[in-house]
Amino acid sequence: MSEQLEQNKLSKTALIGLVIGSMIGGGAFNIISDMGSNAGGLAIIIGWIITAVGMISLAFVFQNLTNKRPDLDGGIYSYARAGFGDFVGFSSAWGYWFAAFLGNVAYATLLMSAVGNFFPIFKGGNTLPSIIVASILLWGVHFLILRGVETAALINSIVTVAKLIPIFLAIVCMLVAFHFDTFMAGFAGMKGNITLPLNFSNIMEQVKSTMLITVWVFTGIEGAVVFSGRAKTKKDVGTATVIGLLLVLIIYFLLTVLAQGVIEQGHISQLDQPSMASLLAHIVGPWGSTVVNIGLIISVLGAWLGWTLLAGELPFVVAKDKMFPKWFAKQNSNGAPVNSLLITNILVQLFLISMLFTESAYQFAFSLASSAILIPYAFSAFYQFKYTIQEDRKSHVQLVIGIISSIYAIWLIYAAGVDYLLLTMLLYIPGLFVYYTVQKNKGQKLITRDYVLMGFIVLFAIIGIIRLATGAVNVF
Repeated sequence: MSEQLEQNKLSKTALIGLVIGSMIGGGAFNIISDMGSNAGGLAIIIGWIITAVGMISLAFVFQNLTNKRPDLDGGIYSYARAGFGDFVGFSSAWGYWFAAFLGNVAYATLLMSAVGNFFPIFKGGNTLPSIIVASILLWGVHFLILRGVETAALINSIVTVAKLIPIFLAIVCMLVAFHFDTFMAGFAGMKGNITLPLNFSNIMEQVKSTMLITVWVFTGIEGAVVFSGRAKTKKDVGTATVIGLLLVLIIYFLLTVLAQGVIEQGHISQLDQPSMASLLAHIVGPWGSTVVNIGLIISVLGAWLGWTLLAGELPFVVAKDKMFPKWFAKQNSNGAPVNSLLITNILVQLFLISMLFTESAYQFAFSLASSAILIPYAFSAFYQFKYTIQEDRKSHVQLVIGIISSIYAIWLIYAAGVDYLLLTMLLYIPGLFVYYTVQKNKGQKLITRDYVLMGFIVLFAIIGIIRLATGAVNVF
């Protein structure tokens, strides 16, 4: 069996597909209005420049650490552990896992909402028929991955190509319909049809409105890193991460900037969702909307598959390192993480069922998870800086990358909202018991630093609950 698993290792193409497939989900089809509603062409361009510098530096972090530390198969989790100890590594993995499987709940509801554009019975994505069909698809994806991670990754690559077709169609049509005068009319941003004064404070407010959106659409940049242990060549992991990021960055840049030359910025907020469908319908007629909505369904299916792979793989990798209960480390004959995948999808199923009763509770939990995923990013950047200082002092380029990525990571956590960061600590409370149990079973005692960090997590969680209960913050 070991020879067969070795032959089925992931190629560079499959790894690139995982990166692109993880980053391009449903958000790509609404990014035109998400960014363009509150920002003109100038602010969008500045926003993408800042994002490019930050995200490319983060991609280079993953590339460098994969090449320098090929022994760290867990990637984004193992960097935190190697740099800052077992508890930080465990917490990084725990937060990432929560973010990943809750993201799958979002993809399930978004998918059914998109299908609702053709069949009203699924409208909204949280009706009983929607939950039933989404559950069937959930376990369909589950059994697909049980046939082998490599098989699922191949299908993910095919789906990634398929969902890029309507996106490229939209870009080509926008290039043809682009009017420079329209672009310049909203270049500095607009209120209604009135051009705003071109002043620094106003432009930076617009830039700030774009930055949070760029954070979420690039979540998934670590897709290849999580699967580094399954790559044919470790160097392919870093290369795939950089290539995937650059391709997605170009796509998002073209979609958001070109749209400003097709419809005036003051009118972009009036586009129906998904805004790409409305924009293409404006250019070519109703058939454009149909093509994009079909592409959205394909895209969400692909992203769902990609994130199920990620959500199932990470607990498996962590369990192999004896940082999660060993039950998670079981593989089937195809090399799939059978137990890790099972518990992950059971949790997704439970959250799907809860959608029948309330939607706001899910949005609250998902917002927490979205904030939590930024913490593993930050520790990866911090480890790049620490590793360069300790082991690779002559590499000034890597030191600069470590500094830039660390600053960017800290800013992302701040931009996500301090209150969400406090409430995110709630996700870690169950993890404290798991970590204590795992360490006890290994015969290892918690050290003073562990207790201090646990104390801070509990304290921050309490502060977040108090602020929520007293109405100091409203995140629903």
